[in-house]
Amino acid sequence: MTEYWPWWAGAAGLALTTINYAVTTDRSFGVSGAWDRVLHWRAERRVERVNARFADERVLTAALAAATADQFGAGSAAPAADPTPHGAARAPRQDGRSPAAPSFSLESLLPAPLVSQVALLLSIFVGGCVAAVTAGRFQLRLDMGHAFGQIVTDNPIAMVGALFIGGVLVGFGTRLAGGCSSGHGLNGCGRLRPVSIVATAIFFGTGVLVSFLLWKVI
Repeated sequence: MTEYWPWWAGAAGLALTTINYAVTTDRSFGVSGAWDRVLHWRAERRVERVNARFADERVLTAALAAATADQFGAGSAAPAADPTPHGAARAPRQDGRSPAAPSFSLESLLPAPLVSQVALLLSIFVGGCVAAVTAGRFQLRLDMGHAFGQIVTDNPIAMVGALFIGGVLVGFGTRLAGGCSSGHGLNGCGRLRPVSIVATAIFFGTGVLVSFLLWKVI
């Protein structure tokens, strides 16, 4: 490999990563969302325990029916859940055709397991270290490099302040856009979601504009 990966190798790697995550977890991934969930892991674990109680759709249906009956009276309760044991074949309908399968899985609507979010973040860190070591570019340093010091600031205190403000702005923009560049750019655009295409165009358009201002104007 050269000093940097060829563009096609990077594109293939990102595509394989995105497809593999979607196939193995049946979810889309985003780095900012993973960070948020891992940082609030106690609350996420409580949510996962609650969701696990209603993983069976029949249990959820029964709970909703009981809550509806308690609130509005027994006459408004939903029909009873299908008593067919889990995994057993359903009886054919009167017309001889098999009953239709559910159009979606309740589990697919829930957030990805917390452990998968931790694995994603660790994989990014380990992968970056492996790439740097194999390329002979691994180096521990306390600054952002010569280019950052020349264009932005080489003062350590100002550098920390600039990085902090930049991180806050990135977090605010991620919340405002409903996802980061990995969530919209890799997953959303890969699934041809209009909101992700617009968001990614704004991400990169703003990046190009700011880079032009830094290099050519400022």
